[in-house]
Amino acid sequence: MNTGIMHTNFQGMKLASQGKVRDIYDLDSHLLIVASDRISAFDFVMPNPIPGKGEVLTRMSAFWFDQAGDIIPNHLVSTNPDDYPEVCKPYRGLLGGRSMLVKKAKPLPVECIVRGYLSGSGWKDYREGRRVSGISLPAGLKESSRLPETLFTPSTKAADGEHDLAITQAEMVHLIGRELTDGIIRASLSIYERAAVIADRTGIIIADTKMEFGLLGGELILIDELLTPDSSRFWPKDDYEAGRPQKSFDKQFLRDYLLSIHWNQKPPAPELPEEIILKTAEKYREALNRLVR
Repeated sequence: MNTGIMHTNFQGMKLASQGKVRDIYDLDSHLLIVASDRISAFDFVMPNPIPGKGEVLTRMSAFWFDQAGDIIPNHLVSTNPDDYPEVCKPYRGLLGGRSMLVKKAKPLPVECIVRGYLSGSGWKDYREGRRVSGISLPAGLKESSRLPETLFTPSTKAADGEHDLAITQAEMVHLIGRELTDGIIRASLSIYERAAVIADRTGIIIADTKMEFGLLGGELILIDELLTPDSSRFWPKDDYEAGRPQKSFDKQFLRDYLLSIHWNQKPPAPELPEEIILKTAEKYREALNRLVR
């Protein structure tokens, strides 16, 4: 079994930060984002990697950045290690397929969540008061219902180990200003609507997704990853039915397993059985193979 890559440590390159999945290296005028095979659930990194996951995230992000390029600029420069600075050359074999050379932007302090369907924390909030991020919704919606209109529901960008907190659009304006908020909402909704049409043709429903934005020379650009199984809920269209949880091509499969074993969502995270690792990897690959042709 391919064991996957949990961490990278490139000598001569400055590790700027390490997230739940990505190792980010500072290359002076650019950043190098390396997608490991780590996987997180309920804000905890699992002790086992999902082999090939980093390649899936990288290929899918590159695909969607290209599809959305006329809506808003993004930070991607190249995914080809031959284009990277000289300091990266000794690591070309490992970097190939799982890394992105990107422009160095200033991240904005909000997570930008777009919802086309009622699921996850949105469904939880709806049951408690028919509101999601301060937006009122009609009565009678079910779990996984298609929403009457696509929603933009921002949240804070929490530090590692902390939970993101849902905020209203008005609170987002207070954080970053009206002009940036309006630009982000327009871009987020346009990207989601375009992606939903593309995915629908492949038999996938994009229930919701999370995006991040930054500033480069004062210009708003799209950063981080885009429309991957880590940042989105992908459902098989041919099995969709409102009123229940859905099968998925994302890490919801892992979350469901962790709920089934009654893990208390406190450290340490449990070791994953080989069957769960392989099935999760299979779901990520299927999403990639359907969407990126």
